[in-house]
Amino acid sequence: MALHLQIVTPEKKIFSDTVGNVYLPGADGELGILDGHAALVTALKPGELRYDKNGQTTVLAVGSGFAEVTEHKVSVLTDMAMGEDQIDEARVEDALKRAEEQLKTIGHDHDAEEVAQLQAMIAKSMAQLRLKRRPRI
Repeated sequence: MALHLQIVTPEKKIFSDTVGNVYLPGADGELGILDGHAALVTALKPGELRYDKNGQTTVLAVGSGFAEVTEHKVSVLTDMAMGEDQIDEARVEDALKRAEEQLKTIGHDHDAEEVAQLQAMIAKSMAQLRLKRRPRI
């Protein structure tokens, strides 16, 4: 059998096809998935998702979400999935700076949810910048 990967965001289905392997940024570290993997569900943290198809590696910056792995399928539900060509480095840097400045000015009386939202924005921005600035081979 073959491993089927499906990547979905709230806006649209990003990818759905057969792949050789998948590497996910799991909450507890990177996960490598091959066909026949044991079933699991894991939280995803912002980072790089990689998959190989026909000898070609594709890398996406992903946000928070979940992955469900079954023996022959990986389903990724994430709030962001972007390829390098979709990332506007200057725009991401500006968003990162704004979020970091807001986080610095937040007092102890602010809502923990607001702090978490800013931290998530920073993590997603960093994932995008790491992908965009990644050395080309």
